[in-house]
Amino acid sequence: MEKSKKTILSKILKITGITFVISLLAFIILPIIFADTITEKVKVLANKNLEGELNFNDSELSFFKHFPSLTLTLHELNLNGSKPYQNKSLISAKEIGFGIDVWSVVFGSQTQIEEIYIDNAKINILVNQKGEANYNIYKSNSKDTTTSSESASLELENIQISNSHLVYNDKSTKILIEAKGFNYKGKGDLLESNFNLKTSAKIDSLSFTYDKKEYLKNKKVKADLITKINTNSLSFIFEKNDLVINKLPVEFTGLFDFLKNGYQMDFKLKTEDSNLDDLFTALPAEYVSWMTETKMKGKTSAFLTLKGKYIASENLSPELNFNIKVRDGYVKHTKAPYPVENIFLNFDTKLPNLDINQLKIRLDSLYFDVNKNNLSAILISDGFGKKVTINSKVKSKLDLAFLSNALQIPNFKLAGNLDANIVSKGNYSKEDKKFPFTKGNFEIKNGFIQTAYYPKPIQNINLKANLNSTTGDFKDASFVLSPANFTFEGEPFTMTASFKNFDDINYDVKAKGTLNVARIYKVFSQKGLDVDGFIKADLSLAGKQSDASNGRIGNLKNSGTLEVRNIKTTSDYLVKPFLIENGLFTFNQDKMNFSNFNGKYGTSDIAMNGNLENVINFVLSENQILKGSFNLTSNLFNINEFIPTITYETDEEAEITEVSGVVEIPTNLNVSIQTNAAKTQYDDITIENLRGNVLIQNGTLKLSNGTLGIIGATAKMEAVYKNEGTQKAYFDYKINASEFDIKRAYNEIKMFREIVTAAESAEGIVGLNYSIKGVLNNQMEPIMPSLEGNGILSVKKVKMKGFKLLNVVSSKTENPDIKDPDISKVDIKTTIKNNIVTIERFKFKVAGFRLRFEGQTSLDGKLNLKMRIGLPPLGILGIPIKVLGTQENPDIKLGRKSEDLEETEYVDGVTPINTSEGLPGPKTVPNDSIPKIEPAVPIEKVD
Repeated sequence: MEKSKKTILSKILKITGITFVISLLAFIILPIIFADTITEKVKVLANKNLEGELNFNDSELSFFKHFPSLTLTLHELNLNGSKPYQNKSLISAKEIGFGIDVWSVVFGSQTQIEEIYIDNAKINILVNQKGEANYNIYKSNSKDTTTSSESASLELENIQISNSHLVYNDKSTKILIEAKGFNYKGKGDLLESNFNLKTSAKIDSLSFTYDKKEYLKNKKVKADLITKINTNSLSFIFEKNDLVINKLPVEFTGLFDFLKNGYQMDFKLKTEDSNLDDLFTALPAEYVSWMTETKMKGKTSAFLTLKGKYIASENLSPELNFNIKVRDGYVKHTKAPYPVENIFLNFDTKLPNLDINQLKIRLDSLYFDVNKNNLSAILISDGFGKKVTINSKVKSKLDLAFLSNALQIPNFKLAGNLDANIVSKGNYSKEDKKFPFTKGNFEIKNGFIQTAYYPKPIQNINLKANLNSTTGDFKDASFVLSPANFTFEGEPFTMTASFKNFDDINYDVKAKGTLNVARIYKVFSQKGLDVDGFIKADLSLAGKQSDASNGRIGNLKNSGTLEVRNIKTTSDYLVKPFLIENGLFTFNQDKMNFSNFNGKYGTSDIAMNGNLENVINFVLSENQILKGSFNLTSNLFNINEFIPTITYETDEEAEITEVSGVVEIPTNLNVSIQTNAAKTQYDDITIENLRGNVLIQNGTLKLSNGTLGIIGATAKMEAVYKNEGTQKAYFDYKINASEFDIKRAYNEIKMFREIVTAAESAEGIVGLNYSIKGVLNNQMEPIMPSLEGNGILSVKKVKMKGFKLLNVVSSKTENPDIKDPDISKVDIKTTIKNNIVTIERFKFKVAGFRLRFEGQTSLDGKLNLKMRIGLPPLGILGIPIKVLGTQENPDIKLGRKSEDLEETEYVDGVTPINTSEGLPGPKTVPNDSIPKIEPAVPIEKVD
């Protein structure tokens, strides 16, 4: 019996040993046998289904890399992205492994890839301003990878990413996400149309930036997520998602659907009953070191939702809601003599349709104590801007030094006494002239502020303000600032102000001192300066709004000076900021005089002297016109930089800048500017010594009595420009140039090339006296069918070298002297309308021949011309010619039959010819698409 047991045990051990050896041999031999085959199949799968370029240095097949999976590992792999980022890397990795189904290798017709392992990778996801992304690398027209025709297929059930670096840079949404030490595991049947994706992620350092502002920086994140994905409808349901940001636990649920013309979303993010110090761990990194020396107690809850549709074409956006609560808060730094305690906060805000005018705020409590000082506040408001309903109470008796000492914020000091008692309730409406019932006092005594960003403090801050409205009407509202003063860098600044009766403002403002704007900005920010200059004021402004409005200038008492240097200003009408390098502004009643004003806008430089009128009324009232008169000189005035543009990437080599609208002219100006610009740049045209009077009035710009140098010639010019919104503008232009080089005009002026296409072959001197008006599109280009014009092209001495029309006529009539003729002293009168240039009859002589021209040509080059070649000696006998076709391919008909062509003759692409009525435009341009041209200001004829 004992021997039998030993025999059975021996057999089991032998079988086990043999099985183990066979399995071990299989683990060793199978990768050797199938390594090249599987590698080749994966290459075929990649090349057939991926747009991006794939490269790797080496490959290996092993069971031991991710045991027990048979894994094909590609070393030093790089995969480029899709257009327009085909030259930039999407994924580069030290190793990428593909888990292979062993059964499919040995017995199947396909090699099935079930798992992907990515190690030490750089994943670089890019989206440009136009929404074009680099991750669309899968060929949409490829066959289904599960069909038997493929040598390999994807049957993904598991994705693992280890120790990688992920960057998501979406310029269309202004979102930048960077994750370092990114580890990810995802499981699910990824090829099903509906599947659950279970994932876990761990990130050592996560940073989140929106519109260049950092909201998270270097945060640790741990997440367990379940996402339901419907690939048919492109729908994502975030079912159960638990995140930890540093120590703050967060729950995330929601859905995201792709619509035909936008998105639908319903996101919910919340943390409940969390510790106050856990909340602070999720704040920016600069607070972390401060937290290690700070004791915190209390509970907090926060809730964020984003729900609704985002459809730009219908102006639909989701609603944003945010709520935060803090209970029994306590904060004390180890070096602080006392804590900030009894912190209570209830804050709730809603932003329907992401529209700031619908903003709703409910701060129904804010309270804290610090060393028997306290602050309490309530603020409930509905609306923003022109109409607001408000209910607010603020009460404070606070020594700011106590607060500063208690918090011990690094490199930040506050001091001074803050007393505030403000009660405001009711409606604010500019239209109805309503103001909330308000009684408010706000005072700071002996204030002091110093930060790490500048070594010296702003000190001696004293400010006392009173806001009152006893009846709820504009006429009984008042605001008094008496005084506001501080000292910075040894320079004192003081200001007093009084505004009474908001229905007819009675103002009294005095300001004196120097504001070193750059250094003051440094006190509060370390991110680079917007300005680098100062404002020096010595002003006394007093009067009544109605006196300024009704011209009772004698009742005003406005005087003083304002000196500025190196100040940047922005405007809705300007694409770039305007830098005032220096300027002295002197106030005298309703006028503001400019002296020694020098500025820069992009590459343009501007020097101005003059004055503005109605300044006070313009500032205090709506719909008022600012009047003025200036002399302006410039070495370079670049009009192109005033045109709105958008820049987007095409690939790693290039960025494209496109015009995105027309130049907007302010409607609230009535300003005359005598201009003298040494060099003016517009589109591809360089203008020298531009002089004339520019009038900006009622949203229209008019240039009169203009003279300029262009393509080596001197010309007179008149112009009118008026925009209609941002996408369309009207222009009316006249030019009178006695002599200019026609070859230079063709080469250097785009519009001349488009209208006078025949000039491509011409050389010599011509004169031009022409008027043209029309419509500009949102690319600041003329809409050809809208053009209307007339005038004279005076041919002084021109050689029509290589002119195809005359070359064909020369060949047809067997008269070589007509080819490449010299033409002198001919006036060619033309009109432009409905895309057609009509040429009045004109005559000229060529080598004894007398030629006569008339007819029409469309702006896209189609011809309907009549010619006659008068034969020597007197031209009594002649050859009639009809010219159809195009300028590139003219169709010449000779003899009397050409004069008797039926009206059914067609020029290619246009309606039947009727020379008595004129040649209509191309069929492709319907009449109702031609905008009506109504310049706001008529142009006088140029002498």
